Amino acid sequence: MSSLPLAVRDCSTMLRRNLLHARRYPSLTLNLLLTPVMLLLLFVYIFGDVMSAGMGGGGADRSEYIAYVVPGILLMTIGSTVIGAAVSVATDMSEGIVARFRTMAIHRGSVLVGHVVGSVLQSVASVVLVGAVAVAIGFRSKDATALEWLAALGLLALFALALTWIAVGMGMASPNAEAASNSAMPLILLPLISSAFTPIGAMPGWFQPIAQYQPFTPAIETLRGLLLGTEIGNNGWIAVAWCLGLAVLGYRWSASKFGQDPK
Repeated sequence: MSSLPLAVRDCSTMLRRNLLHARRYPSLTLNLLLTPVMLLLLFVYIFGDVMSAGMGGGGADRSEYIAYVVPGILLMTIGSTVIGAAVSVATDMSEGIVARFRTMAIHRGSVLVGHVVGSVLQSVASVVLVGAVAVAIGFRSKDATALEWLAALGLLALFALALTWIAVGMGMASPNAEAASNSAMPLILLPLISSAFTPIGAMPGWFQPIAQYQPFTPAIETLRGLLLGTEIGNNGWIAVAWCLGLAVLGYRWSASKFGQDPK
């Protein structure tokens, strides 16, 4: 066999390994998935009327706030889910299985590819589940065409790929699973200081640059525009640039850590 089919076979094997781990130990994924679901229910049913009235300047209408908050929650779901990739990689590194893989006649990149592809698939599945909860409590997409839905799914997949590579790098750089989980917490915290829950214009002036110049805000505004028909502006290109930049950074970081000799 040539090198390409062998690499594909090894990557498929590592992907099956990681999916089996996720199926046998679902508690981590479920715990991470619980955070965006609880925030969705909290902001809709506890703060929904007040937030909607404050944003619209009129009467309370929870349905409008559901439409506003769901795109941010979907991207927050990705940030929450990929923490599992950081923990899984750190566990493999600390338990010595990666050192064992280095001595085997397998494609070196297959170990990382298995983690990344497995995490992206889990992120997409988590987004679907959270999206189903959103639809159940009243979220409806307004006049989104099939092309816009396809673009929204592509953005979610690309964002998941970018954050997964960053999470894998965090896992590689962490001494154990607990440290990896802690180092990946900004992937959950960043959406909280973005435009996910309130418009940037309603924030204090000194805080607005923090919310504006980070990867989640342009991605949220792009997804919101695709699903709800609001103005996207240049957020689409900025979101794609963030995704590509983070993916390249995470890949180079992960590959560099993986290529280092174990201490």
